[in-house]
Parts: sequence; C-alpha cells; structure tokens
Amino acid sequence: MASIVIRNTGERIEGQENVGEFLTNQGVLYEHWDVTKLPLALQGNCKIGEVEKQQILSVFKEEIESLGERNGYQNWDVVALSEETPNLEELLKKFEQVHVHTEDEVRAITAGHGIFVIKGSEGLGYFDVELEPGDVISVPVDTPHFFTLMEDKQVVAVRLFIDATGWVAHPIQDPQFETSK
Repeated sequence: MASIVIRNTGERIEGQENVGEFLTNQGVLYEHWDVTKLPLALQGNCKIGEVEKQQILSVFKEEIESLGERNGYQNWDVVALSEETPNLEELLKKFEQVHVHTEDEVRAITAGHGIFVIKGSEGLGYFDVELEPGDVISVPVDTPHFFTLMEDKQVVAVRLFIDATGWVAHPIQDPQFETSK
C-alpha cells in the first residue's frame, strides 16, 4: 500500500483511500492491482528474465488494456531492477534528477519498492510517494518529478507509454527541490 511523505512538513499520509484522495487532488492517477494473481514464483521476485516479464504482462493483461484505453497508452513493457542489474548505481543517479515528460509516466509495481518524488500544487512543495507491490501511479505530463528505489534497491514495474519509443526525460533545475532535500 502506497504512503506519502510531504517533504516540507514531514507529514505522512497512509491508507489506500487517503493516498488516493491526496494524489487525485494533485492530478496524479492512483490505482491498486491485485498482485496475488501472480504465480507464487513471481510474487516478490525482482530477479526475473524475459519469460517472467511476459508472464507479468499476461497476468495483468486486462488491467493494462483498461488503463491503456482510458488514457491513450498503446505500448507497455516490464522493467526489473535489482542488485544484479549492471551499473545499477549509475542508473539510479540518472533517475534521481528532477525532470518532466511530454507524456504521463506510468508505473504499476508488481514486486519490490520504489519512490516517486513529485512536485505538488503551489505551496505544497515536493512529496514522496512510496510504492509497494500492487500500486499503480501515473505522473501527469509536464509535472516535475523523478523515480528512485527504496533501501532494498529492487523493483519490478509495468510501464505504459503513448509513444512507441517510450518517454524522454527533460531535466529541469528547480530551486524548490534543492531546498526540499
């Protein structure tokens, strides 16, 4: 179950209904998928290959297609990161830069954990969305944010795109983020 930490105040928001309401008010889509549908060998497993990635897409076919139809996403894949990922630390440094996209950034966490750091509405500043298996989030186009991993440094996520080439990050400098660290 996702939880939120407001960086300016340290306030924590928990519970699916409270998290959903907060994110909706920020223009961020939040849903929850039932990860118990996954075969036991995939539940909590972040060290997967192409065969397992295809299994995940198959298990969540209905949810993926529904989200795609509602929001115009036409392409999807699965990304898996763990301590076995080559150059993981370099990859994370690349992720941990505030940026925007010309389309939504969508993640459905199926194993492991991740954090979206998102710039909220005026006066709120940045907030962290700590994601757990089953959490689905869509950060809207042109919203300053970045994604990183939690302490266990492992995640498996379904990614959805409008453009077949995927999204491109456009880094920005935001003094408000620097003061919220």
